[in-house]
Amino acid sequence: MSMRYEHVCIEAVAHTLPPHVVTSDDIEGRLATVYERLSLPAGRLELMTGIRERRFFDPGTLPGTISIRTARAALEKSGIDRRHIGALIHGSVCRDQMEPATAASVHDGVQLPAEALVMDVSNACLGLLNGMLIIADQIELGRIRAGIVVGTESGRDLVEGTIDSLLTDRTLTRQNIKPAFASLTIGSGSAAIVLCDRKLSRTGLRLRGGSFLADSSGHRLCAGGVESAKHGDGRPRMETDSEALLHAGIQLAEQTWSRAKSALGWRNEDVTRVFTHQVGRQHRTMLMERLQLNPALDFPTVELLGNTGAAALPMALSMGLEQYPPTPGDRLALLGIGSGLSSVMLGIRCD
Repeated sequence: MSMRYEHVCIEAVAHTLPPHVVTSDDIEGRLATVYERLSLPAGRLELMTGIRERRFFDPGTLPGTISIRTARAALEKSGIDRRHIGALIHGSVCRDQMEPATAASVHDGVQLPAEALVMDVSNACLGLLNGMLIIADQIELGRIRAGIVVGTESGRDLVEGTIDSLLTDRTLTRQNIKPAFASLTIGSGSAAIVLCDRKLSRTGLRLRGGSFLADSSGHRLCAGGVESAKHGDGRPRMETDSEALLHAGIQLAEQTWSRAKSALGWRNEDVTRVFTHQVGRQHRTMLMERLQLNPALDFPTVELLGNTGAAALPMALSMGLEQYPPTPGDRLALLGIGSGLSSVMLGIRCD
């Protein structure tokens, strides 16, 4: 599916970085007995992924509490009066609880209008981008003037639970340990995006459109959840066929980018900056090669933040725009891929 927008602007993007840094060396140190038993070389985790470190929030931190902070920062940056916010979407994989929606606590914490649409949207690493599209559609239709999508990923429990499982599993081999390695790349972080009608905008960062596509035949390649009966605790676990996921995701991305360019009327040469989902060094290299985009246009964060799920691409966008503010004529490509498999690719032009 492709879409075009005439009236939607990206008015502000904000992020919150967790305070605690955990290096890949730290994780391998905790897994020293496993590495020794399986004769795995030290440095394997960083060598395979390019991830030197990731960050975590304090133990027990609820995603909604961080999302409130990030949403407030984005709204303050936007300068938009809260009374104009017609939608609040919480788009991360991590939520405070199954029900009610985490968006409810964020809506209350940010003190948004009662008339605003309030809901969670979950779609692996694409939740925030999907939330953007829902809000953009509402703005384009004239139903709301502005909206905010926010999300906070908290990877501490997944990483630490995976470490504990590996330490206690005596059946591990060099082969069957592989599906767990992707879990060790996960980090934490938070991002928020404010969108508005161009008549309210001061930035001129116009969301021009894009495309989304799915290949659900790959829905088993990366799957996770809480299996307390199997693991003995309530922390999530995840199993990933990293190699198969890599190739299936890149293939889907290639098709989605072709459709997005058609919808936008862009060529590769028109793109001045690129923001991708942050998985690892190999993924970024292969993605840029297959899409025939200059790697120098990308703004990588995965080396220092790890894979932060649905917050990854928006965090890169926020950090990139802070470091290098856009100038008139810039064309920004947002290249999102999520397990399932789905892909969302969007184009932003700075007027």
